[in-house]
Amino acid sequence: MIPVFTKNKSLFSAFFTRKKNRRLLYLVLIGLIAFGEFLYSGLVRRTFLFYNSSEGKTVVEDRLLRRSLDRETDLRRYVDEVLLGPVSPDSAPLFPRETRLNSFMYRDGIVYADLSESAALPPPEGGSAFRSILTLKEGLERNFSYVKDVRIFIGGNEAFYEEFRGVFANSADNSKIVP
Repeated sequence: MIPVFTKNKSLFSAFFTRKKNRRLLYLVLIGLIAFGEFLYSGLVRRTFLFYNSSEGKTVVEDRLLRRSLDRETDLRRYVDEVLLGPVSPDSAPLFPRETRLNSFMYRDGIVYADLSESAALPPPEGGSAFRSILTLKEGLERNFSYVKDVRIFIGGNEAFYEEFRGVFANSADNSKIVP
């Protein structure tokens, strides 16, 4: 009778004598290490939309932001990054450089962000304050699926309330088309 240890040792060595099996094990180990590093780092990819300063075309930037256990903190970090502006030198910031986030709150799926008065001014490289605020609003809704609505205030007053109500009153939902 063959001892169990020798039988297992022979199965183990037989498995690793094949080159494909060793490579498969290496790939699995590398994948586990990468997955562990991903979980440890706590970073999440977010997309930011800016505009080209010369042509006005949209420029999408991907950034890795630190993930937290609090949704409000994640949303605040996103808004802070938007206010910092683009990384690319060809892109224009959405808001003037002196724009600050005065207060921020996330409750029941609604984001409330109060920006400083300079957010009402058009960006120095062109564009409009309405387009910048609309881009910020859409970026929050695109990157965070749990956000139902975004209310942006400038100096304590809701920004472009009537315009946003008109823009979002006619949705692009084609399910209600009557033949």
